[in-house]
Amino acid sequence: MESIEGILLRHSARGMTKLALELPVDFCARAARQILSWPLGKVALLTGFDVGGAPETDGPTGTYAMAKALMKLGFTPVVVSEAPVCAYFNELHIQTRTVQPDDSDNAMGRLLDSLSPVGIVSIERCGRNLHSRYCNMRGVDISRRTSPTDELVVQAARRNIPTIGVGDGGNEIGMGNVAHAIARKLTLEPCVVTVDNLVVATVSNWGGYGIAAAMGRYAQEKLLPEFDQINGFYQFIVERGSVDGTTGRREATVDGFSLETERGVVEALLQA
Repeated sequence: MESIEGILLRHSARGMTKLALELPVDFCARAARQILSWPLGKVALLTGFDVGGAPETDGPTGTYAMAKALMKLGFTPVVVSEAPVCAYFNELHIQTRTVQPDDSDNAMGRLLDSLSPVGIVSIERCGRNLHSRYCNMRGVDISRRTSPTDELVVQAARRNIPTIGVGDGGNEIGMGNVAHAIARKLTLEPCVVTVDNLVVATVSNWGGYGIAAAMGRYAQEKLLPEFDQINGFYQFIVERGSVDGTTGRREATVDGFSLETERGVVEALLQA
């Protein structure tokens, strides 16, 4: 049977298979086991990637799957993002904390104090590069529309709060773990923020699904939502303004992949 990690890297065209060689072969399973080792409490979920002023469809959907899985296990997920993304989760009665691009590092520290999370999971969230800028895959600086949530991860490391990052390009929180390989093998300036466990995937949402599926395998409980639920969330956020990060269109696709491709990945993960 195909491994969960293998499923996450299906259809890879951005070099994530190259980065996976820098990680343990069971990188997704390790992230799942890490979460299952945490005491029950709040888990901060960082997501939301700006695409021309609109939230990307990649990130929130994987975060939705993660939040549902965490709630089944008895954790309290708290989504941390800008207002438009938080609005999605508020409608679903999932706790949120809103951040803004002009928030200071001290403000992030106070937020971490108030949350006091048992862990942090970042799914498709832009992180700072070596020049302290937030840039998209095209190298465009989006700092003025990106809140410094990576500072939560930086400060978490100082406080021994465990962290997990999920990414699909090289500019996301956690890619600092393999920044040397990104600089050598890919054509973009990497994020330099590190995490305890990094999960790479062709699409970051799939990384979130993979962690949920792996947690379910270890907990012997179905934790990954069915495709119909995931598809419903895509439709829900597109109606509220999300866009495909690759095409820029307001449609229920992710990184240019059709929902049929998405279905294949979700169903494979459910079987695995």
